[in-house]
Amino acid sequence: MASPTGTSDAPFGRMLTAMVTPFTADGAVDTEGVQRLATYLVDEQRNAGIVVNGTTGESPTTSDAEKELILRAVLEAVGDRATVVAGAGTNDTRHSAELARAAERAGAHGLLVVTPYYNKPPQEGLYRHFTALADSTGLPVMLYDIPGRTGTPIATETLVRLGAHPRIVAVKDAKGDLFAASQVMASTDLVFYSGDDAVNLPWLSVGGAGFVSVVGHVVGAELASMIQLFRSGHVEGARSVHQRLLPVVTGIMNRTQGVIMAKAALGLLGRPVGPVRPPLVDATEEQLAVLREDLVAGGVKLSD
Repeated sequence: MASPTGTSDAPFGRMLTAMVTPFTADGAVDTEGVQRLATYLVDEQRNAGIVVNGTTGESPTTSDAEKELILRAVLEAVGDRATVVAGAGTNDTRHSAELARAAERAGAHGLLVVTPYYNKPPQEGLYRHFTALADSTGLPVMLYDIPGRTGTPIATETLVRLGAHPRIVAVKDAKGDLFAASQVMASTDLVFYSGDDAVNLPWLSVGGAGFVSVVGHVVGAELASMIQLFRSGHVEGARSVHQRLLPVVTGIMNRTQGVIMAKAALGLLGRPVGPVRPPLVDATEEQLAVLREDLVAGGVKLSD
């Protein structure tokens, strides 16, 4: 694998942030802003990897050409010192394969492939979809299991079948069934990443390799410390970090939509990344005031 940070037990690194996409005031991709944000996440927030063109990157409203532009900008900025994982999942197998091949040509280190959404395929359809995507390139694949958005969970039996594919190596889990995931980990070599910041610490306790985070935009360094503390046996220290960050998770993930609040939080840190694209809407003044209180309560230093 081409990743500069991965290991066999954490193939994409341990601390990753699902990066928002900076836009200009008129809604165009801000390429320089993309590179500034990627550099900040790696150099200041201790991210070992970055996921681009995922849900948090507003992939539903970026074109294929924009996705490639964003990916290439991130690779140029940090691709020599961080794992860059490209979102390539759609609810169309052929389109997803095209995105996967484009990401491979651009130099991505891996692929994030979400469960097909809206058309709600049966488990055999999921198996064939993910297998076709893994066969379409030579890149390692992280499955993204988030039934709250897609309407369809990846069943334990399906994950076990998929784990036999040599390029399907990991799962970003936002399903939250830690027992089922433990069964998969006991039966396969699949590596699990927490895809829900509210349960990052519990995931470590059952063998999760790390996080694919949204709050990592503002507390990535703290989350990296949590992982390091837990893995070195300092469980109480990791729990202390977890508890300290509860207001941050609440503010970004629970007040309204995560992309909206992640972008708003970056603005409060003095790192504006522009607006969201419709049908999302930017945070209101009232939401910003509450978010500011949440971030301060979680120990985040805001700009003056």
